[in-house]
Amino acid sequence: MPQPLPRSLRRTVVVALALLAATGTALPTAQAAGPAATESRDDFNGDGYPDLAVAAPEASVGGRTKAGYVAVLYGSAKGLTTSSRQVFSQNTTGIPGAAETGDEFGSALATADLDQDGYADLVVGVGGEDTTTGGVDSGYVQVVWGGAQGLSGGSSLVTSTDAAYGRLGSRGRLTVGDVDGDGAFDVVAVANDWRLRAVKGPFGRDGASHGGEQFVRIDDSDPRVLDLAAGDVNGDGVDDVVGTTNQGDEYDFRRIAYWQGTPDGLAPPSLVLDGDGDGHWLQGGESVDLGDVNGDGYEDIVVGRLDGYDSDASTPLAKGGRVAVVPGAASGPDGTRPTYLNQDSASVPGAAELGDGFGSDVSVADVDGDGYDDVAAGVPGEDFSGLTGAGGVVVLRGGAKGLTGTGARVFSQNTAGVPGAAENSDAFGRTTRLVDANHDGRAELAVGAPGENANAGSVWVFRSTSSGITPTGSFTFGAGTLGTVAANARLGSGFAY
Repeated sequence: MPQPLPRSLRRTVVVALALLAATGTALPTAQAAGPAATESRDDFNGDGYPDLAVAAPEASVGGRTKAGYVAVLYGSAKGLTTSSRQVFSQNTTGIPGAAETGDEFGSALATADLDQDGYADLVVGVGGEDTTTGGVDSGYVQVVWGGAQGLSGGSSLVTSTDAAYGRLGSRGRLTVGDVDGDGAFDVVAVANDWRLRAVKGPFGRDGASHGGEQFVRIDDSDPRVLDLAAGDVNGDGVDDVVGTTNQGDEYDFRRIAYWQGTPDGLAPPSLVLDGDGDGHWLQGGESVDLGDVNGDGYEDIVVGRLDGYDSDASTPLAKGGRVAVVPGAASGPDGTRPTYLNQDSASVPGAAELGDGFGSDVSVADVDGDGYDDVAAGVPGEDFSGLTGAGGVVVLRGGAKGLTGTGARVFSQNTAGVPGAAENSDAFGRTTRLVDANHDGRAELAVGAPGENANAGSVWVFRSTSSGITPTGSFTFGAGTLGTVAANARLGSGFAY
């Protein structure tokens, strides 16, 4: 059976950084371009180095509160640097619309070469946008186009046709993948918590879809989509979509939904079952990413569950938050073989405590070049050294037997070599992103701390070695570096996937 392409060639995550209209310094120019020039979905300028984007959707722009901005750091042979950066908002020349109060530009982010010109493009959700077709806070999705000089110009992609307050393109409800296997990337977004829309590529520079649109409902039982990811779980060469969902307002009704990609688009959803034969679903969480943790050629589903009040047979290791891995297989997700880890698991740093939020955000990539994807799990509620909610990140190692606590490492602002100092309510680790920005086969780690400096927010970048992530050479940036408004911006609230 055909095996999926390596994950680095199929999916990328771009870190959305909050930017204002006139931001940016000289960017590296690619020497060559074209469809064969980029092998990464997050290489905006086609120079062979993946780039990073991070969002501040609550930031003020042009005096408009929560108008939002996105910032991009460009990769290089030396990795990510702040010397090559851009900032975008709806006040940026060429970007549709205008910065308005509550638009939340950057509420969700994704990346892919939508127009098939060889350069990755940045897909931006604007969850609070008011539209003529949908009404107040109906939301919509835009694109910023890639090119040899980096990102520039933009188009509207998907406008809400649902009722007001549907918030199309809000956090956790946007992903990109080739869900029909035709070689063009498709945009998948959710409105009104449950209405899944797959807009098929390729796209023209005017944002028009050349492939049409598909609507796929989850079911009729009041589900709430919490996060989405796209990748090839069953190894058939077509991207599938995986979502973490919640049933109504019930906290413990977390589920994992799976939409198989087919030549006709996304199949109706199914729930990942626990394999006990009773038809009971496997417990899910709030965050999801995909990657080949066990190196068998299938992308595995990695789910972070923010917290749990206890652990029992149906919700193992949920106290303080947990990470679950559901192996991919030719038949799709294998719910009979899940792996669970939390801070009480062997060799995992720390201790499981209520409110830690271990797994509040997960990112999957190979950090040490051993051929197995690893997992970065945020712990934004971690308390230590007399501090409350200072936060941290735990990096868990993949291997032939799957995810393990052996060799796990934890990082915080109090880790030797990390700039800054941990403080109450920093929420360091609220978001995480693994990206191989120097293209050496080992992903670096980006960490968002939206509570830093009284909710101004900042981002940290850690280098990688053959031994994994290291604090040596790590750096941080915030509004001062970007030239943006700091107050209540909460920079680092989301990264592009």
